[in-house]
Amino acid sequence: MQAKATSKYVRFSPYKLRPFVNVIRGKTVEYAISWLKTCSVKRVRPIAKILLSAYHNAANKMDGVEMAELLIKEIRVDQGPIQRYYKAGAMGRAAIQRTRLSHVEVIVEKIVR
Repeated sequence: MQAKATSKYVRFSPYKLRPFVNVIRGKTVEYAISWLKTCSVKRVRPIAKILLSAYHNAANKMDGVEMAELLIKEIRVDQGPIQRYYKAGAMGRAAIQRTRLSHVEVIVEKIVR
């Protein structure tokens, strides 16, 4: 049985989130949470938060499931909208600035033994 969690409009670029997601893909939820807690980078907080949300969704669906019994079947970071704004540039020009947003989706499933 599977459980899913999504988070939209995360204020980090998908290019900066994907290396962390690639490490935990295919691992257990318990391992992924412990690995993300050891990273001292602010970018791992939304990933850990959505992973815990997927675990709690699975716990509500399946009675008595532990973190070690759940496998990250799919975790995906997609490009969200780009917020554009202007800052002052050289010689009186306007320089465009971009803030890229991300959409993160996690699917966990119970390990079949």
